[in-house]
Amino acid sequence: MPLSRRLLLRSAYAVGLSYATLSIPGTARAHSANERLPLLSDPAGMLDLPEGFTYKLVSQTGGKMSDGFFRPGRPDGMACFAHPDDATKCILTRNHENWPDTEDGSPFGEDNALVSRVTEKQLYDRKPDGRPFIGGVTTLIYDLKNERIDKEFLSLTGTAGNCAGGATPWGSWLSCEESAVTAPDDAQKNHGFVFEVPISATGPVDAVPLTAMGRFAHEAVAVDLETNFIYLTEDNGSGLFYRFIPEEPGALHRGGRLQALAIKGWKSADTSNWPFDWRFGGTRPIDVGQTFDVEWIDVDDVDAPDGDLAERGHAAGAAQFSRGEGMAYGKRQGEAGAIYFNCTNGGRARSGQVWRYTPSPDEGRTDENHRPGKLTLVYESPTADELDYCDNLAFAPWGDLILCEDGFGTQYLRGLTPAGEIYDLARNAHDDGAEFCGACFSPDGSVLFVNVQSPGFTFAIKGPWNTLRA
Repeated sequence: MPLSRRLLLRSAYAVGLSYATLSIPGTARAHSANERLPLLSDPAGMLDLPEGFTYKLVSQTGGKMSDGFFRPGRPDGMACFAHPDDATKCILTRNHENWPDTEDGSPFGEDNALVSRVTEKQLYDRKPDGRPFIGGVTTLIYDLKNERIDKEFLSLTGTAGNCAGGATPWGSWLSCEESAVTAPDDAQKNHGFVFEVPISATGPVDAVPLTAMGRFAHEAVAVDLETNFIYLTEDNGSGLFYRFIPEEPGALHRGGRLQALAIKGWKSADTSNWPFDWRFGGTRPIDVGQTFDVEWIDVDDVDAPDGDLAERGHAAGAAQFSRGEGMAYGKRQGEAGAIYFNCTNGGRARSGQVWRYTPSPDEGRTDENHRPGKLTLVYESPTADELDYCDNLAFAPWGDLILCEDGFGTQYLRGLTPAGEIYDLARNAHDDGAEFCGACFSPDGSVLFVNVQSPGFTFAIKGPWNTLRA
């Protein structure tokens, strides 16, 4: 989330006296109420971790990469893939959330002097004054045995606000633009799209927007491994939860059908669970553990030149979610596979919700109306001291969820057990105090990679993960 929006949200908390006390539980927002895993202070002032865990700083914004471009700023969403030829290595794809007004952290160096090294097909867009947009993706080849980067290069560029995204089972990273600036006033092309980067890329790919997946404030995607359907979150206080049914999995450029989730029997639902809003139409209290049957609504004009896709979908009956962000597919032992996603400021304390969508056995087919998918509120933060603004999300090999905070105080990496217990996994001890993002595990589950957005760190964390198997 860009700083300007964070300040606006903070200001919104300061006004509206009728709910101010609900908005700021744990006023300092700078300590933790979770005692399960005490964190040890890091003498280097980088990451506080539980006993037995260690980290390695593997990448930092600035300096040249293997391809001669500069390492871009604001690392955000990330995924890890098995290396196709070497089991001792893995491939990381990493977003860079450089917004249209971000001036630092360009891959092209001072005054964008290196921009001529990419083609116009590779550079998605320029600003009206001709300067390139500097959001995008970098790819890293990481040596797990020697704990170092073998290669690091630019793989998508010219995009804006690449926040999160998601991995596909056919070997690619879907990078999502959260910025939806439009031409001609703020850009030369429209933004707010999903772009695909194959892990086989060896340099910048042609930047082709997947317009059938909608134009909005994209945050994350997750692919259901049973159906290859794609689910999408929208980082908007009145955003929707989407399903994309591709014409051909693995060939997303061929298009597909975009739909929005609606709750059966609750038209145009507002799932924020904010007590202040309960007297308004479309709102009602929701209990943790409560499950709803869902249906899916087709949405039209998905490239939404007016930026009104969520508004139109909600008017047609789709449910609103309070800033949908991180998302991941996961399958626990004895359970069906499901999509887990965060709502950053949902809940009575406005500190975050975690939802689960369990697809229908007949997902996407006519019979799903008889056996509908299920939406469950699995966790809601009671106070910012327990969980403050959950953002990116990862599914751990042992079945817990790993939640990256992007709150107002000290930033934590938290774990959430299937029983709903929150525990601390890491604390950002750096003076900048920036958000965690991009958590993902190596294919063998031995390493947790995570970014700290400013000043731009990528860490590899190792430790006795078996001790977390509650």
